[in-house]
Amino acid sequence: MKNYLLLSSLLLLLVLSSCNKNRVFEKNEDLKDSAWKIADVKKFEFEIKDTSKKYNIYFNIRNAIFYEYYNLYVKHTLIGPDGKELSSNLHEMFLMDKKTGKPLGDGAGDIFDHQILALKDQQFSQPGTYTITLQQYMRRDPLPGIMAVGVRVDKQE
Repeated sequence: MKNYLLLSSLLLLLVLSSCNKNRVFEKNEDLKDSAWKIADVKKFEFEIKDTSKKYNIYFNIRNAIFYEYYNLYVKHTLIGPDGKELSSNLHEMFLMDKKTGKPLGDGAGDIFDHQILALKDQQFSQPGTYTITLQQYMRRDPLPGIMAVGVRVDKQE
């Protein structure tokens, strides 16, 4: 009985601590064979209801230790509910320290997770479904060592 109560308490604590009232959207997609092809453009759709707030958009990257570069170039395109392009930009993200090669991000063994602020203070002018696409922009195709990519949208308080 004690073990059941302890397990239930730990599970409840985990659920409560993982809740984030500011998170509007978060989704990650695994990449086949832990390699990202240039033609494999990842598409994420999220709903914005409150246009009076500002939002932060993060890119989630999961890489394996065998990823050969210290950085990753990703191009984003943000499209509004009316189908018009709102922004498009090339982002350089650092996955490892340039000098030491030490992996950055949160790691467990040989896998590392990064959540990188890509669009800060994003204002959405109309409610509706927005689309953001991510495309790897490195010279290597496919790009081995990238295991998953994703997007997170948080409402600012």
